[in-house]
Amino acid sequence: MVTFLSGGTGTPKLLDGAAAAFSPDETTVIANTGDDIELGGLFVCPDVDTLLFQGGGILDRDRWWGIRGDTTRTHSALHDIANAMDLPEGPNYLPDEYQTKGRDIARWRRFSGVAEFMEIGDRDRAVHVTRTSLLDSGHSLTEVTAMLAEGFGLGIDILPMTNDPVASLIHTPDGMMHFQEFWVGHGGEPDVDNVEFRGSSKADPAPGVLDALEETVVIGPSNPVTSIGPMLSIPGFGEALRDTTVVVVSPFLGDEAFSGPASKLMEAVGGEPSTNGLSVAYPFADAYVVDESDDVDFDAPVEQTDIRIDDRQDAARVCEAVARAIDAVE
Repeated sequence: MVTFLSGGTGTPKLLDGAAAAFSPDETTVIANTGDDIELGGLFVCPDVDTLLFQGGGILDRDRWWGIRGDTTRTHSALHDIANAMDLPEGPNYLPDEYQTKGRDIARWRRFSGVAEFMEIGDRDRAVHVTRTSLLDSGHSLTEVTAMLAEGFGLGIDILPMTNDPVASLIHTPDGMMHFQEFWVGHGGEPDVDNVEFRGSSKADPAPGVLDALEETVVIGPSNPVTSIGPMLSIPGFGEALRDTTVVVVSPFLGDEAFSGPASKLMEAVGGEPSTNGLSVAYPFADAYVVDESDDVDFDAPVEQTDIRIDDRQDAARVCEAVARAIDAVE
């Protein structure tokens, strides 16, 4: 049995090759939900959805989000209407008094749907309508995720990290922004003063999460701060990782991140934005998988390979390195 911790791009790319080393029916993925938002009344789970679309064979692999070949007529119409009415484009939070009203799981991350700032495809939107309706009928996010996974025919189990509201908030000189506002709305350009995982101290791991963390855990090459950090901020999560075998796959080539704002965010929280910095970011790690060009000095087993993942063959190679790292510990 093996459990992967996943953000939105790095770990899903790794999972493309998981079957080369791990049985799908013995694989669980815990997904970050700190990036989730409510947009125009619909609850959107970007990291969960990437896993669903990937497992269902419909993921847009050029962008690594959304559905391949999806249309965007509703998205375009929202912008047309906003322009005709001279309404301001997003990202626009709903007023403060609405941030703690409505469905609890969406608190601190409610955005107006006027000229929505995230492009959502029409088929993609159908998933959000379904998820939101099931949440409003009383199902938990864990239950809804399992129902969607079954509908997409997934062979692995997907768990959200929590059913409680946790919001990844980026503090910048221009003010506080939700991670999606920072990354999608502003292209990750603002300077970062600090990162907050609001609500995490009162959140509980979702049902099944702590059981899954009793198995061997693989932290994929996702952003250590805003993909994995929200999980580690939940009480009980870090403690569980200290009590099990953990293999970390580096999201860096030396001091360069593969993608996204990982370097900027690690610097903001006082971390070293490099492969060497992973020992501080993940003090419970028992082994590492790093690039063959990296010169590292960890007090733990290290497997080196070409960790660039451009296709399934690359992903299989890295997963085989993960399996060797597990064997070196166990």
